[in-house]
Amino acid sequence: MTMSVPERISESGGKEEESEDESEILEESPCGRWQKRKEQVSQGNVPGIESASLAMDTEEGVEVVWNEVQFSDKKVFKAHEDRIREMFENLMQVEHPNIVKFHKYWLDTRENRARVIFITEYMSSGSLKQFLKKTKKNHKTMNVKAWKRWCTQILSALSYLHSCDPPIIHGNLTCDTIFIQHNGLIKIGSVWHRLFVNVFPEAIHGNVHQHRDELRNQHFFAPEYGRECPTTSAHAEDDYSIDIYSFGICALEMAVLEIQANGDTAVSKEAIAHAGQSLEDPLMREFTQSCVRTDAKLRPTAHDLLFHRVLFEVHSLKLLAAHCFINNQYLLPENCVEEKTKSIDPNGVMAEINHRDRPGIQLKYSHVSPLELDKFLEDVKNGIYPLMNFASQRPHPIPRALSLSQEHMETVKTPTPEPQETETRKVVQMHCNLEANEEGTKSHLSLFLKMDDKLHRQLSCDVLPTDRPRDLASELVHHAFISEEDCEKLTCFLEDALGKHWAGASAAAMVVMH
Repeated sequence: MTMSVPERISESGGKEEESEDESEILEESPCGRWQKRKEQVSQGNVPGIESASLAMDTEEGVEVVWNEVQFSDKKVFKAHEDRIREMFENLMQVEHPNIVKFHKYWLDTRENRARVIFITEYMSSGSLKQFLKKTKKNHKTMNVKAWKRWCTQILSALSYLHSCDPPIIHGNLTCDTIFIQHNGLIKIGSVWHRLFVNVFPEAIHGNVHQHRDELRNQHFFAPEYGRECPTTSAHAEDDYSIDIYSFGICALEMAVLEIQANGDTAVSKEAIAHAGQSLEDPLMREFTQSCVRTDAKLRPTAHDLLFHRVLFEVHSLKLLAAHCFINNQYLLPENCVEEKTKSIDPNGVMAEINHRDRPGIQLKYSHVSPLELDKFLEDVKNGIYPLMNFASQRPHPIPRALSLSQEHMETVKTPTPEPQETETRKVVQMHCNLEANEEGTKSHLSLFLKMDDKLHRQLSCDVLPTDRPRDLASELVHHAFISEEDCEKLTCFLEDALGKHWAGASAAAMVVMH
C-alpha cells in the first residue's frame, strides 16, 4: 500500500505549480495540528484510499499526506471499529528510518459517512521508479556504490519487518512503493497494504486494488504468490520469501534501470533472465539470481543478504564511532560537536603513522571539515548508513494486526481487553538525574535505560520524598518499560540514587551503574 507519492496533480490530472486555490485549507484534524489542503497527490493504486491530499503539520512546519479510507456504511464500519482501532494503533509502533512514517489517525462518523483519516510522511523527492526513468532518459547508468547503499537500506527495512514476532510481510514491494529522498535516503511505503487487502476488504468502499493487478507490476511478485499451501492451508504471501523475490526484481531494475517488456504486456521470465545475465559484475548477478529462485525455500533471508559478498564490508572506525555517538547522544550536550570543534587547534595532530623506511604521516584536525562531519552524523542518524553487520536477531515489538489474516483475527478476538505487553529485553546500563524544585518539596527524575539490543529509553517523572523506589520500579514493569527480571536491580539503583538525593548530597545527583 503506497503511503505517499510526491507527484502533485491538478484536478485536470496535469502537474502544475501550487496556486492559492490549491493551498486552501479544506479541513483540520480534531487536535488542529494537521490541516488538509485542496492539492492532491498521486497515490498510485492504494486499496481503499478514496483520496490523498497534501496537508500541513502546523507543529513541525512540514508537509504530510492526508489519507482517507471510506467505508461502505456506518453499520459495517461499527462492526469493524475495534479491529480498525487495533490495526492503526499497531501501525504507530512500526518505527524504522527506512520505512515511511505513520504519524496519526482518527475516526470520523459524523453525518452519514464513516471514514478513517491517517497522516503519513510526505516523500517529496519521488519514487524509485520515477528516479530510474529519469536516469535512463538522461542516458546515464546506475552508480554501483549507490546501488549497494540502496540495497542495504531496503534490506535493513525488510530485516526489521521480518524479525518481528510474528513476522510482518510487506507483500507489495515494487519500485513504485520504494521512495528516495534528495539526500539518498531510501524508504519503503505500502508496508500496511496487506491489512486493507486481508483484514477487512469487504468493509472498504470501492474495489480493493493491488499493484499486482497491473500487468506492468506482475513481474515483482513471486510465482507462488496467492497460492495456498496444500499441507498447511496457509497462503504463500505469509512467507518472507515473497518479499525477497520482490526485492530481487527491484535490485535488478535498479542495476539495469528498466526490465524491458513488450508493449503493455507483463514482463516475461525471459526478460528477467536476460536482464540478470546482462550484469557485468558476477557477484551482482549471483546476488539478484539468488533472490528470484523459483523454489521459495532456496531464497535467502534479508539478514543473510546483508552479509552477501557484494554488499558486506567491514565497517570503518568512522562509521562505528558515528553510530556510537548517535546511540549515546542523549548523554551529551546539545551542540557538543560544534563546541568541541571550536576549541580544537586545527594544527593539532590527532593521529600519526610512523614508518621505519620513510617519513611518517600526520593526520591533523584541519583535515576534517566540521560541516562534513555534521552532515555525516546527520546521514547516519537518518538511516542512510545502517550498521547491519552487528544487527541483533532478537524480535522487535509485536504489531499483531499487521501479521494476522482475517480468519485468525476472528479467532483471537475476545470481548476482554488484550493482556498488557511485557518487556523481554534486559537493561544493561542505568543512568539517572535528579533535580529538586525551588521549594524542595519534590524533584524531577530523568531515567535513562540502555537495553541489550543497543536501543535506549528515556523516562521522566516528578517524585516526592514519600515515593518508594520499589513502587516506581514495579510501575515500569507494569507498563512494559522494563522486564520483571530487572525490577529488583532498578529498585536498588533508585534506592541508592534517591537516598543520596534526599539526604541533600547535592542539588543534582548523578549516578551511573554498569
